[in-house]
Amino acid sequence: MNKTLKASVAIFLGMYLPIQSSGQQASAARYSLLHAAPKEQMRDMETDRPDVTESPITVDAGHFQYETDLVRRIRERTEQEQISTILINQLNLKIGITNTADFHVGFQSYGRQVVKGSSSQIKETSTGYGDLTLRIKQNLLGNDRGDFALAVLPYLRMPTSKFDDGSRLEGGLILPMQYKLPREWRLGFQLEVDRLKDQDQQAMHTEWLQSLTLSHSLFRNLGGMAETYYTYDFKAHQWSNYLNASLQMDVAKDVKIDAGVNYGIQSTAEKHYFVGASCRF
Repeated sequence: MNKTLKASVAIFLGMYLPIQSSGQQASAARYSLLHAAPKEQMRDMETDRPDVTESPITVDAGHFQYETDLVRRIRERTEQEQISTILINQLNLKIGITNTADFHVGFQSYGRQVVKGSSSQIKETSTGYGDLTLRIKQNLLGNDRGDFALAVLPYLRMPTSKFDDGSRLEGGLILPMQYKLPREWRLGFQLEVDRLKDQDQQAMHTEWLQSLTLSHSLFRNLGGMAETYYTYDFKAHQWSNYLNASLQMDVAKDVKIDAGVNYGIQSTAEKHYFVGASCRF
């Protein structure tokens, strides 16, 4: 492990531990990873997908939740090249640690990326597994009751990718919020700051993201979500705007499937098309 990675992990844990400690003091730590919450006391299943806006609700202590893009296609374009990526089983395994905190392990099981120069027909194709992402979600408010919920979610993305040679160590801090409206409508917000790799060179930039999502049941077991969000690249002084739509179906009490699109309005903004699933156990 190099010095940069060690320092990043130390910062990551340093951000979490004080928050986790204060959350424990505010909420009775009755259940834990080794003392699981009884099934009859578990909260309704909440997922961080399919929209970009994360849920502020954590997985119950001692339980696991598996969320994945079964298939995701990404199209993006820069001034120099066009990139097409297929991801298979882009997973996020969530582990309930306490009443108010869970730990996430994300991994891109398989990716295939095709890069084509804008001024030529030459294509470069690479395949293999992708990056490893570590996240911790600490709920600060509204995990069990109330109409408003808030959480803090720091993350690190490790450059383990075999299909993306330009992969770099990335990280950020996410603040997801949710407000329950009358008649079972839900309004989600998210503020996020990231340190990301530049698209065209081996350099880094800081990016800001802000999202707004509205969701409601369409039928008995089918929910719909509409979302908009934007990102701002502080280095390139570039805005990217997105309009998203997705459906999520309850197949069973602890099983959901979903499908949707994240569509970048600008020509250089990414376009995502995906089918996914979630299950809790």
